[in-house]
Amino acid sequence: MPNQIDIVLPADQTEGTTNVVGKWFKSAGEAVAANEPLLEITTDKVTVEIAAPIDGVLVEILKAEGENVEQGEVLGRVGPATAAAIASPSTLPPSRPPAPPTPTADAVDLSPAVRRLLKERGLDATQIKGTGRGGRITVEDVEVAGGKAGGRAGGRVVPHSSMRKSIAAHMVQSVATAPHVTTVFEADLGAVIAHREATAKAATFTAYFVRAAVAALQAVPEVNSRWHDHGLELFDDCNIGIGTALESGGLIVPVIHRAQTLDLAQTAERLADLTARGRAGTLTPQDVQGGTFTISNHGVSGSLVAAPIIINQPQSAILGVGKLEHRVRVDSTRSIVVRPMVYVTLTIDHRVLDGFQANAFLSKWVETIERWG
Repeated sequence: MPNQIDIVLPADQTEGTTNVVGKWFKSAGEAVAANEPLLEITTDKVTVEIAAPIDGVLVEILKAEGENVEQGEVLGRVGPATAAAIASPSTLPPSRPPAPPTPTADAVDLSPAVRRLLKERGLDATQIKGTGRGGRITVEDVEVAGGKAGGRAGGRVVPHSSMRKSIAAHMVQSVATAPHVTTVFEADLGAVIAHREATAKAATFTAYFVRAAVAALQAVPEVNSRWHDHGLELFDDCNIGIGTALESGGLIVPVIHRAQTLDLAQTAERLADLTARGRAGTLTPQDVQGGTFTISNHGVSGSLVAAPIIINQPQSAILGVGKLEHRVRVDSTRSIVVRPMVYVTLTIDHRVLDGFQANAFLSKWVETIERWG
């Protein structure tokens, strides 16, 4: 139809392993206003809204909620608000997936694996509620039904969110790509705690960890790098990502860009803004792109040591900081003292870095933390 405009997933709009249509805010045939949100796209990192390009009507929806989409694909079409532009409702595809159909024993949409498992377990497809797309019965559905029928503990299948699927794919890809090796140090946070008390706790511990990471990255620049088959790409900027857990589940990694240009107060301010917007779901794609190194402050949830922490590809290393706890140590005078300690790990891509470089990085990080101020 003339004058219709394609709604396209931009090539530079999202960054993630997959892009999934999260929700359509309008149904086909509804009026829309220019710059009004039409739909949202979710990845393992952010949720991004796609806006209407013009005033008019959402003529057609080509990608339903829950569908994977590639960059450059057409999601739907918007046309002018004229009678000619509004298609008959009977010709419009639904804006949301249709209600799951009731499966039949000879349903044509049963996969061979599902048919075989149904036969092996002696189960009737009509008695199983499908959780797959469009209500299709999956192998997991048959396994759950078979467990109940066999007297085993009942259960239920909770569908994965698009973010969880993307995170899973990213983790598997990272482990398959890079040989992971972890080195473990410990650090005394006494100097940092004293500085925080003197400054009315103006900065979080994570802000200090970022500053120490900048010093260590500048001391061992190979850690701030990316592996290519033809050579190692060393980055001038320290773009440090901070792993941030979400209340709804999942993890997001907002990035403090050019952290080497910031002081402690600026780092704390930037960190607070990114963390708040990450948990509120209002980060932009730019906020999670371009990271060269990542920090996982897993100690905030009670973990002492995590090893290995999966590297955020295509980076070369990830820093992990454990829970702060008071532990007994022997000081330089051989006296027994109680100090505020954390375990700190660096997991490296062993293609890029060796143990010597990993230890040099952590030595500099610990030195910066213990001699703060």
